[in-house]
Amino acid sequence: QVQLVESGGGLVPAGGSLRLSCAASTSISSIRAMGWYRQAPGKQREMVARITRSGTTNYNDSVKGRFTISRDNAKNTVYLQMNSLKPEDTARYTCNADLSDIYKYWGLGTQVTVSS
Repeated sequence: QVQLVESGGGLVPAGGSLRLSCAASTSISSIRAMGWYRQAPGKQREMVARITRSGTTNYNDSVKGRFTISRDNAKNTVYLQMNSLKPEDTARYTCNADLSDIYKYWGLGTQVTVSS
């Protein structure tokens, strides 16, 4: 089992930046992929950014060029650097560890609120 703890959320004005962290309870170096997802009130959860074991990244079109996902295997931590934040980025951001088609783990999330 993998426990994930997110941090770094908060209230920020439009145009500002935040860096989210996701600390895993186990080594992430062999995990197939790590990702960040978000869910706003009344909306479905969506993938924000994902990084594979080999370092391949992919992003939701709405955050391309503004957000960057990275992983530090030595610290068992995944980061999401968010720049040029917009009010529509307001959501609860949750970390995901994708071990296989069957085994996927989620953190509790961290709230990001962007004021206009």
